[in-house]
Amino acid sequence: MRDWLAAVQYATWILPALLLVPLAGAALIGIACRPALHPETQEEYVDGGRVRAIAFGTLLVEALLSAGMWWAFDPADPAWQFRVDLPWIADWGARFTLGVDGISLFMVLLTTFLMPLAIMGDWTSVRTKLRTHYVLLLVLTTGMVGVFTTLDLLLFYVFWEIMLVPMYFIIGMWGGERRTYASVKFFLYTMFGSLLMLLAIIWLWAGTGATSFGYEHILANFRHAGPATFWLFGAFFLAFAIKVPLFPFHTWLPDAHVEAPTTGSVILAGVMLKMGTYGFLRFALPLFPAAAMHPTIRALVLGLAVVSIVYGALVAMVQPDLKKLVAYSSVSHLGFVMLGIFALTEQSIQGALMVMVSHGISTGALFLMIGMLYERAHTREIAKFGGIARSVPVFSAFFLLVALSSIGLPGTNGFVGEFLTLLGAYQTAPLFVVLASTGVVFAAAYLLWGVQRVLFNPLRSEANATLVDLNRRELAVVGVFAVAILWLGLAPGPVLRRMEPAAARLVQQVERGAQVAALPDTSTVRQP
Repeated sequence: MRDWLAAVQYATWILPALLLVPLAGAALIGIACRPALHPETQEEYVDGGRVRAIAFGTLLVEALLSAGMWWAFDPADPAWQFRVDLPWIADWGARFTLGVDGISLFMVLLTTFLMPLAIMGDWTSVRTKLRTHYVLLLVLTTGMVGVFTTLDLLLFYVFWEIMLVPMYFIIGMWGGERRTYASVKFFLYTMFGSLLMLLAIIWLWAGTGATSFGYEHILANFRHAGPATFWLFGAFFLAFAIKVPLFPFHTWLPDAHVEAPTTGSVILAGVMLKMGTYGFLRFALPLFPAAAMHPTIRALVLGLAVVSIVYGALVAMVQPDLKKLVAYSSVSHLGFVMLGIFALTEQSIQGALMVMVSHGISTGALFLMIGMLYERAHTREIAKFGGIARSVPVFSAFFLLVALSSIGLPGTNGFVGEFLTLLGAYQTAPLFVVLASTGVVFAAAYLLWGVQRVLFNPLRSEANATLVDLNRRELAVVGVFAVAILWLGLAPGPVLRRMEPAAARLVQQVERGAQVAALPDTSTVRQP
């Protein structure tokens, strides 16, 4: 496979193709799916089947194209691969530079894996403004892939904003009763952090010669000392902490999840939350190691990570709404990622990356299955279920598997990431690991209790006895998730091997930058 990919020069065109394919699909929907007059009623209508088919086909092509990266990627090479460098805004020194390493590789694959499954699993729930809905999803895909592949800070900000706008409209137009409130809250929170990050990016550009926004240029020329470093780190920290979301910046998340349509919840939890943790790995720590590794700041972030783990789990435990329970569980799971990142060992970084991937798969599957259940029962209140394992046994079996993977049962994907994170973090932050470990117990409590009340308690409604089990389309979707859960849980070696060089390079880079900044003769970056 690798030889064939090399023969077609796969590495030279794959990243631009992943950005352009969704946009081409969006354009095709706009051209081929224009409203037509119904022959009998003379009312305008859109062929929903055609719109969905084009969107799904586009994202399936995207997934198949990206799959080649698994074979074409060299696990032994920590440098940027599939690199593309084209001129963009010459006067500002901004270039269209793309590339991936072992960190961003799996974020791209996670994105392209989830998008077609999200559409296929939520095939019928959206029935209005179909063209707009699927065009926004395709544009959102381009924005997310761009965030994970860009090596130019200005281009990174452009993609960061591109993916923000479609999600705002997806929540606001197809969400629940409080969709306007949730979408505006989501937009204001994330936009505030984004604007601060933009100011910091401009400061870095000006302070390193005003010649390039290139990630490698700024990384090589920025001096890691002086009070400006802490302010700049603070700006990036706030933008990424809101997106994670890290306690106490999390309050937008439950509202957005509960009000978003199923597809929006899957994308939000599965991919978009990872952009915050990815931002810390790619930008905040390498650019500002002196600030990130300052003992006070590091202890503060590790403390907030532990609070997120415990708080998210405890609040999830008392939620009456099944979707809100899973939303708060995301706060807890992403706390483990932040713990692994700021513990800064090779094992903890790999563990954090595995949690990011595993959370995207498990939580994405949970939201999809909750959406399937909502279409049948028209409620998400846990108290209104009970005993549905008798009426929907196939659904119940898969739901239990996904819940166990989210808990971190050995043999599933969730165990590998959490175990590596705690094992690696114990080397540098043992007290925080001991406190964080309680979150594992709480996760078992809220998810197993939720599963018991929904699936196995006595039937509370006669309607639940007549629920329809998974159809073939839904079974295919959850089957793919089940395979991914078991594969990552039983054979994570190939994934970890591809992550290891980039994780080791990141740890060395940050440690070296922090040591250089501690030297008494270290100069500060000149003022812009």
